[in-house]
Amino acid sequence: MKRSRAQIEPTLVAFSLSLLLATAAQAQGSGTAASYRIGPMDLVSVEVLEDDSLDAETRVTEAGTIELPHVDPVTVAGLTASEAAQALGKALEKYLQRATVTLRIVEYRSQPITLLGALRTPGTLPFSGRWTLIDALTQAGGLTGAAGGNILVLRRASNGLSDQILIDRRELLERGNADLNIPLFPNDLINVPVATDITVFLIGEVASPGAVVFRSTDRITLLAALARAGGLTGRASNKVLVRRFESGAELRVNYKKLLAGSQPDVELSDGDLIIVKESFF
Repeated sequence: MKRSRAQIEPTLVAFSLSLLLATAAQAQGSGTAASYRIGPMDLVSVEVLEDDSLDAETRVTEAGTIELPHVDPVTVAGLTASEAAQALGKALEKYLQRATVTLRIVEYRSQPITLLGALRTPGTLPFSGRWTLIDALTQAGGLTGAAGGNILVLRRASNGLSDQILIDRRELLERGNADLNIPLFPNDLINVPVATDITVFLIGEVASPGAVVFRSTDRITLLAALARAGGLTGRASNKVLVRRFESGAELRVNYKKLLAGSQPDVELSDGDLIIVKESFF
């Protein structure tokens, strides 16, 4: 059964979130920059144990080099922080008898965070290594009124595959669920899909048969659809039929049990047909 964007299985969300957080924890444990390859315009911090006058924050040039006093530019593009530190140390040995260099990536400008969709100022953000999802959304000016019910975070894993997680917008921004304010990493893509129209159709013994239109951010259920159609007529049977547009499957529901709460409400999808037959006794 095809589900609307706002109707995400809780187990899938929980599993995806736990997977992403586990990935984040692993990355933090091993150091986010450990395997990151430096690129042009990244901001790095350089410390030289033997001569602190050489300590500096400097930006990698567009040619992929770092420029320090007393030595020729050193190419670091494509190197990890550890490899770049070794290359700088070797270059500085022409100036110092011994050079112990530590290099830390401060801003991952060559692999920014990208924000798309229903945001006031979508675009790219230079990654400083300390961003969370709310930080990025705030920097993008926040969500527009057209935002749907979910936020998608896409992340490319080290094996070349992409991970995706759906974050419930209301849980994060309205209910303040801190567990959903996930840490971000270089090259992450955040997409805030625009809310869409979900249409279901009602025929038979309802006060106002026809099409009922929901927004994908709404709670789209059988009871909600019947309520928007004005409820059942006095001639209606308690037996309600839901015909799925996507699969053609049919689901029979007892209206009295549904109202009493002894039968769970039915979530609807775009194109579903609700049939309320006439009672013959």
